Amino acid sequence: MSSIFSLSMNLTSSPMLGDIAYFILWGMLFPLLAMVSFNFLRHKQCCYEEKRKVPPGEMGFPLIGETMEFFNAQRRNQLFEKFVHPRVVKHGKVFKTRIMGSPTVIVNGAEANKFLLSNEFKLVKSSWPSSSVQLMGSDSIMEKDGERHRFLRGVIGTSLGYVGLEPLVPRLCNSVIFHLAKHWQGQEKISLYRSTKVLTFSIVFECLLGINVEPGMLDIFERVLEGVFSPAIMCPGTKFWRAKKARMEIEKMLVKVVREKRKEIEGGLQREQDGMLLSKLICGMIQGEISEKEVIDNVVLLVFAAHDTTSFAVAMTFKMLAKHPDCYGKVLQEHVAIRRNKRWGENLTLEDIKKMKYTWQVARETMRLFPPIFGSFRKAITDIEYEGFTIPKGWKVLWTTYGTHFNEEYFKDPMSFNPSRFDEGMPQYAFVPFGGGPRVCAGYQLAKLNILIFVHYVVTQYEWFLLHPDESITMDPLPFPSFGMPIKIFPKHT
Repeated sequence: MSSIFSLSMNLTSSPMLGDIAYFILWGMLFPLLAMVSFNFLRHKQCCYEEKRKVPPGEMGFPLIGETMEFFNAQRRNQLFEKFVHPRVVKHGKVFKTRIMGSPTVIVNGAEANKFLLSNEFKLVKSSWPSSSVQLMGSDSIMEKDGERHRFLRGVIGTSLGYVGLEPLVPRLCNSVIFHLAKHWQGQEKISLYRSTKVLTFSIVFECLLGINVEPGMLDIFERVLEGVFSPAIMCPGTKFWRAKKARMEIEKMLVKVVREKRKEIEGGLQREQDGMLLSKLICGMIQGEISEKEVIDNVVLLVFAAHDTTSFAVAMTFKMLAKHPDCYGKVLQEHVAIRRNKRWGENLTLEDIKKMKYTWQVARETMRLFPPIFGSFRKAITDIEYEGFTIPKGWKVLWTTYGTHFNEEYFKDPMSFNPSRFDEGMPQYAFVPFGGGPRVCAGYQLAKLNILIFVHYVVTQYEWFLLHPDESITMDPLPFPSFGMPIKIFPKHT
C-alpha cells in the first residue's frame, strides 16, 4: 500500500499528471473497497436474518439479485414454471429473493393470498415501480391508502358495481354490434386480439366515460403501457422516455375534456348525473372532494386496467373454445336459447347476462390457465410474522396467481381445461385473476359484461377457426398472443 501512495505523491507533484494519478489510485482501490463493503453488508445481513429468521432463499448478485432470471421467465410467460416453482420445490411456499434492487419475499397458496391481500393498509401497502407510478399517476387509487383509497374507490364503484352497470348494458351491446359491422363484416381474416383491444378501449372511453375516441388515441395509450415496467430513465430513445411523452399528450387531452365538461355541468348545459363515471368524478371535483389531478390519474389508470387485460381474456376465451369443440357446443346452445327469446334488433338485458352461466365458467377457466396478471407487489409497512418467518419492514412481498391456479391442492388436474370445475365451490383466494381484498379489481363486473356480451354476438353471427392453433403467449409487460391471434371468419346464415 505504501508504494501506491508513493506513486501518487510523485505523480500529483506534476499539475499535468495529478488527475491521472487520482484515477489510477482509485481504479486500484475501488474494487478492494467495494469487496470489503459488500462482505461487511452481507455479513451484517446474514446476522440480521439469522436473528429474525427470514424465509429461506437466495438473494443472487448484489443489487440486481435475480432480476434477470425473473424478467427472462416473465417475457416467455413462464414465470411460474421457470422462476417460482423451482424455488418452491427447493425452499418451500415462502421464499426470499432480490428483484429490481429490493429484497423480496414470494408467497404461494390461497392462505398466503388471503393473509396478504386482506391485510392491505394494516401490514402491507401497494408497491409499484417508480416508472409505473409516474405513468399511471401518483393520485390514482393505485397509490392511495386508507381512507382516501376507500373514498375514491367508492366514487368509482358507483359506476362499476353491478347496479351501476345495469344501464350500461344497452350501450355495450350497441358498441359490440357497431364494432362487428365496421371491423368484421366483409372480412375473411382478422386479428382477434387487436380487434378486442380496439373494442374494449372504445367501450371504456365512450360507454363509461362519455369521451369520443379520436384516431390515434389507442396508439398513444399503448406507448405509455410499454414503459410501465421499464427503468425510469428519462433519456431520449428509452421506453420510459417515449412513454412519458405519450403520458403528457394524454394528460393534455384529458385536462381539456375535464375542464370543458366542468363548464357544461356548472353552466347547466349538462345534467349533473348522466350516468357517466367522468361526470361523477367531475361533480366530486366541483364539490371540492376530488382534485383535478385525481380525476385525470384515475381515468388513465381505469383505461389501462379495463381494456388491456380484458382484451387478453376475451382472445384466450375464443382460443379455448376453438380448441375444445364440446365446450363450444354448450356455449353456442346457451346463446342460441337466449337469442330465440329476443325480438330482432332487441338488445340484451342484465337478466339475459345472468343466463350465461356456462359461458362465464368457460371464461373463468380460461383466466385460471391464462391469468391477465401474474400477481402484484406489496411492501411490508411493519415486521410481519408469517408461517414461522419474519418478513422485515420495508421488504417487498409478491403474491402470484399461478401459485394457486396451477396447484393440484386447489384445482384437480390443474393443467387441463375443465370449465365445469366452477360448478363446485373452491377455497377463498384460490382463484384470483382480479386480485382480492380492498384492492380487488374495481372493473371486475365491467370485464365480465364485456366478455359475455362479445361472446354472445360473435358465436351467434360467426363461425371461426384459429390460423395458429399453437400460438405462444409472450409478455411485454402484460401477456398477449405472439401473432395477435389471427382467425378466419365466416358469417352465419340465420
